[in-house]
Amino acid sequence: MSVLNVSFSFILQSAIFNFQSLLTVILLLICTCAYIRAMAPSLLDKNKTGLLGIFWKCARIGERKSPWVACCCVIMAFSILFLQ
Repeated sequence: MSVLNVSFSFILQSAIFNFQSLLTVILLLICTCAYIRAMAPSLLDKNKTGLLGIFWKCARIGERKSPWVACCCVIMAFSILFLQ
């Protein structure tokens, strides 16, 4: 179990210090939260404030700005696949 915690903290730390990885993590969080809210809205709607409210806010961003989020996902995918 400690190996999993160490590898997760390493991934998170490397995403914080690398700007492109940070943007990828944020985009994945927004897309995942919007998908979860579309499939099971009660999971995110009950936690609109506090620490878990971050996921509700990400879902709202994904719903309201979905064309922009989709465009950013395509650009990020192109960047990861062809520019790295």
